[in-house]
Amino acid sequence: MDQYFIIDFDSTFTQVEALDELARISLKHHPDRENIYRQIEDFTNAAMEGQLSFSAALEGRVKLLQANREHLKQLVTHLKKKVSTSFSRNSAFFKLHQDQVLIVSGGFKEFITPVVTEYSIKKENIYANTFVFDEHDNIIGYDRENPLSQEGGKVKLLKQLNLQGEIFGIGDGYSDFQLKESGMIKKFFAFTENIERKSVAEKADHITPSFDEFLYINKLPRAISYPKNRIKCLVVGDIGEEALEQMRKEGYNIRQKEKIEEEYLEEAGVLFCDETNQPSPDQLLNAGRLKVIGCFGKVGRKLSETACENGIIIFDDPKYNPRNVDFIPKRVISFMNEGKTHMSCNFPDLQPPRNDNAHRLIHIHTNVPGILAQINEVFARHNINIVGEFLVTNAQIGYVITDVNAGYGKQVLNELKAIDHTIKFRLLY
Repeated sequence: MDQYFIIDFDSTFTQVEALDELARISLKHHPDRENIYRQIEDFTNAAMEGQLSFSAALEGRVKLLQANREHLKQLVTHLKKKVSTSFSRNSAFFKLHQDQVLIVSGGFKEFITPVVTEYSIKKENIYANTFVFDEHDNIIGYDRENPLSQEGGKVKLLKQLNLQGEIFGIGDGYSDFQLKESGMIKKFFAFTENIERKSVAEKADHITPSFDEFLYINKLPRAISYPKNRIKCLVVGDIGEEALEQMRKEGYNIRQKEKIEEEYLEEAGVLFCDETNQPSPDQLLNAGRLKVIGCFGKVGRKLSETACENGIIIFDDPKYNPRNVDFIPKRVISFMNEGKTHMSCNFPDLQPPRNDNAHRLIHIHTNVPGILAQINEVFARHNINIVGEFLVTNAQIGYVITDVNAGYGKQVLNELKAIDHTIKFRLLY
């Protein structure tokens, strides 16, 4: 059965509400701009939460804009920089499914089309409103015959399209939920990466904090192997808000505690701690999911060695060093995203270049002879082409990063995990 993906634009494909942003451009020099901004935002929120009809909100917003074609050009440049992070990193999905992805929005084609077509989305699959201009290129209204300008417009449009197959809806607003309410789509996913509207989220089939999560639960191709919102980042001690904000932007599930407790450490994939709240070496033995520790202070030799023996990398920095609120999260993110170990205190140094045209696999093992040969034998037996491979060692471990072409089964991953002396293995992207 064919599958179709109906994706909203504002606050879903992009991080912002485009008409709100257009107002900030067009009214930049207006003496009463702050009051008008608030009115436009109020219209937006009331419609998205189902408190005001979409048609009434749209009319109210457009009347307040005072915008023209030149303002729209500026808006498009701005929006291209505001594509939601998880959509941006999954651009390959849109290229692969360009016949099945539809952008359906109450926004306007004049700014939506230039943004989404850069992601291989076909122009004929973009459904949105269109502006009406006067002879001086000022926006004076919109096409009121377009069903998307009307209340329940997305439902009306989908009835016209009469798509045959499984339809999934992804969006943040009430108009997106109406598709589910109409019975025309299989599942509605409330997209909360940019904003969570409780009145919408509580009615959704699934809350998806990122597009990675949507792809993961539907077993679709994705840029990263495991959604970051499913990775818990345990935070213990005096950790600067700037550091935590970097992790939030990456999508990690932040959990703050006053002290390290084993039940929370066992669930964590990332640990941020300060110098006085470090885990004991014994606590690491049961932290099977833990991949990286960022310590805002220096760690002791025993902890460093035990972590390394268990495949856990540590980045640390002198206590109260003002740079560590930026240095530690950047190193942790670089390791989690690309496998880079540069500046670690317990892993051998490796800074492989990113390869967007391959899958990256990480293999950490006890430093004994012959492991690399066994890894490559698995790839050879399954006729998998190696694009790039990197091996570094220290006295305790060997650390291998292998970039391979796509097209392998789960059996390959299981065989790599089963190699003797394997400590940790993961598919990075």
